[in-house]
Amino acid sequence: MSDILIRVSGGVGRITLNRPRAINALSDDMLREMGAALTGWAQDPAVHAVLLDGAGERGLCAGGDIRSIYQAIQDGTDGPIEFWREEYLINALIANYPKPYVVFMDGLVMGGGVGVSAHGSVRVVTERSAIGMPEVSIGFIPDVGGTYLLSRAPGELGTHLGLTGGRVGAADAVLLGLADQYLPSAALAELAELPADELLVQIAARAEVPPAGQFAADREWIDSCYAADSVEQILDNLLGSGHPAAEAAAKEIQAKAPTAVKVTLRALRTARGLATLEDCLNLEHRLVSRFLTAPDLGEGIRAAVIDKDRNPTWRPATLAEVDDATVESYFLAQPGQQPVFGGTA
Repeated sequence: MSDILIRVSGGVGRITLNRPRAINALSDDMLREMGAALTGWAQDPAVHAVLLDGAGERGLCAGGDIRSIYQAIQDGTDGPIEFWREEYLINALIANYPKPYVVFMDGLVMGGGVGVSAHGSVRVVTERSAIGMPEVSIGFIPDVGGTYLLSRAPGELGTHLGLTGGRVGAADAVLLGLADQYLPSAALAELAELPADELLVQIAARAEVPPAGQFAADREWIDSCYAADSVEQILDNLLGSGHPAAEAAAKEIQAKAPTAVKVTLRALRTARGLATLEDCLNLEHRLVSRFLTAPDLGEGIRAAVIDKDRNPTWRPATLAEVDDATVESYFLAQPGQQPVFGGTA
């Protein structure tokens, strides 16, 4: 069967990501088919809403197909650049979609999965939702508009999530601004079969208050500790806060790729001053192009999904070795690189 199922029923344009064994990881072909369907439906009077979900029991989408990115790095090709460009165009299309874009963020929703869901207009989470931007764990940055989403979360919650690469459940996803409504996962199958007008009404009518999350209780120390503009100061704040959860967060950050952590913090701070999602996506495209030629992304993917030894060798190995000039080099446009949306970021 196809890796993506596309059909129209009851005025709803249905897209089902259909790679359950890979937790519906996004391939080039899936993105192209999804983009073509969304573009067509935007002007189709027979389609009144769009619904995105994922096949299988494990999650909506585990992200982009990072195995293919690893192979491109080994082969020295620039295929991922075009993949990211197409992906970012779809992220912006979703954010500006002229019709309700409903997404069931059930189960695992990571990285690229956030990009095709959290920019939607009706984002449904469940008791099974586990949502995150774990890119610093593989020597990368939160992209697919992640800098836009995380930099606009309340206080420093987005900084905390981006630097630790953690996951959040339903309540924290709503608090962060990554989701809107909470429904039991058992209700999704029935809702998916409703016509467009009933789908939107029933989601609103059946929405419940999600079980309490952790971020509301931790907001004080998160906002205080992450207010600094250097990773080193943030770590000092976390370790000196006296909160066990803050100390655990510091250990998580210290285990990530030092360069990725520092570039991520700078990117989140920069994104706060950018006006639009498209501006942030242009910034991300500049950054990911640089990461493709740096050593940590390939090594991070190797350790996580190729050899699965969970023991990456980062270069440089420590935060102290990542100086300001190194960080700045990631923000410089690559020769011949064109912004995704025109203009500059």
